[in-house]
Amino acid sequence: MYRLNQRAWKILFAEVKKCSGQDQISRIELEIVIKRLEKLRQEKGSPAQIDELRDTVIDIYPQFSEKVLKQAAKANQAPGLFAKIKWVTIILGGSVGVVWLVNLPYPMIRRPVAKVAPILLLPSYMSMDYHYRGVIKNLQQADQLINRATSPADIEEGAKKVKAAQKHLDNLPVWFLGYYPQSYCSLFGCSWKFTLDEFEAARQQAARIEAIVFQDQNALTPFHQGEMAIKLAKQQYEQATSSQDREKAIASWQAGIDQLEEIPQQTLAAKTAQSKLKAYKRDFENARIGNFIAAAQEFDLAAEKLKLTQSQTASELWRQSINRINQVPVENPRYLEAQKLLAMYQGKIQSLVDPNSSKMIAGAKQFALAAAKASQNPPHTATQWQQIAKLWSTAIDQLQNIRVEEPGYLEAQKLLATYQTNLGIVETRLQAEIESQSFLKQANEQIQSLIASPPTDPQQFQGQIQGIINQLNTIKPGTTAYAEGKRLLALAQQRLKH
Repeated sequence: MYRLNQRAWKILFAEVKKCSGQDQISRIELEIVIKRLEKLRQEKGSPAQIDELRDTVIDIYPQFSEKVLKQAAKANQAPGLFAKIKWVTIILGGSVGVVWLVNLPYPMIRRPVAKVAPILLLPSYMSMDYHYRGVIKNLQQADQLINRATSPADIEEGAKKVKAAQKHLDNLPVWFLGYYPQSYCSLFGCSWKFTLDEFEAARQQAARIEAIVFQDQNALTPFHQGEMAIKLAKQQYEQATSSQDREKAIASWQAGIDQLEEIPQQTLAAKTAQSKLKAYKRDFENARIGNFIAAAQEFDLAAEKLKLTQSQTASELWRQSINRINQVPVENPRYLEAQKLLAMYQGKIQSLVDPNSSKMIAGAKQFALAAAKASQNPPHTATQWQQIAKLWSTAIDQLQNIRVEEPGYLEAQKLLATYQTNLGIVETRLQAEIESQSFLKQANEQIQSLIASPPTDPQQFQGQIQGIINQLNTIKPGTTAYAEGKRLLALAQQRLKH
């Protein structure tokens, strides 16, 4: 198809002649415009539109009629769809059967027709356009639903869109993918091209989304199973009346958490599970630690009933209590409670084999526990450190009363070494507190003296300030005087700079 047909050429040529003059310059201008129009007549491609026709003449003939340009542009258009259909209908004698025949999916029929009478393949082109757009639309929607899913309903809807896209793909005539329907596109202005690469890319994208959907849907099963297992385990734990029943519930609880953690990470189910696992694990850990303590208390109650008649069995039960308590980690909030129980159970075992020394050891531990509590959150005053030292000394005195021949002597010696070390630390802190308070007092006296009678000699004044600074630097960290000493030190150093 040439870009300027004969009919449009005649319309434009007639107007050009009207606009042209008779002088030499006018003849040159006429020749230029004629050459431009001839060039369009010889070029093959899409028909020239009104803007291109106007550009061809308007610079030479500004007075060129706009009405003529519109007539020429209209005349230059390819025959309309209905004209072609009418022509084909006349040629075929109105035979609809022939149109149906050439649109059958057989390359040996359709390829020759596509070359000589592509208009006959209009139903195929329209079908291709419909299914192609269906592929693109459904794949885009499926991709959005799957990759940005917030609920199982999104996954389900995405699966439907993938199936719809796959159905459209199956209806595309693969054999025709390398042939561009020029006639159809010239009529409807389509911007797509059916290529094998594009078709394969759509196939691959559909397969990839199908795989994601399959994996997401499969992941929902262990997700629901894991959540159900955890829910049932919580109920069993709350309804349990013994440590054995609680242990069974905890085992089921752990299995449910493990099932959630094994879900593939890239799935929606895994993302949902991760947001809940932290709470599940926290509740599980609290239940597990609670069961250790509850089981230890159950063993203790059983041991109390048997200690007078079956001391060996009672001792073994208390050892079971100790084993449970030892499983409470230091970072758990119930650790201090567990340690108190541990000390109590250890004392009860000792009381079975050595009532006298066990009582002394138990008493010493109580004084030691009181001293440890009182030592928390320093700094403390000298009076407080003295009280703490007294508690450690009392605990030490209790242990020193246990004789070598008594069964609890070895344990007493171990505790004695620890308590004496702790007493030494407290005495050191006490001495540091006393000295620091003394240094602070002396520094304050020097400051008051300097304020009351400051020396007139600047060097002497600076020397006294430096002496105060040296005095304040002797105050030790960790004492009640340290904070005030740091404040006075900063003021003295600032004064020394001035």
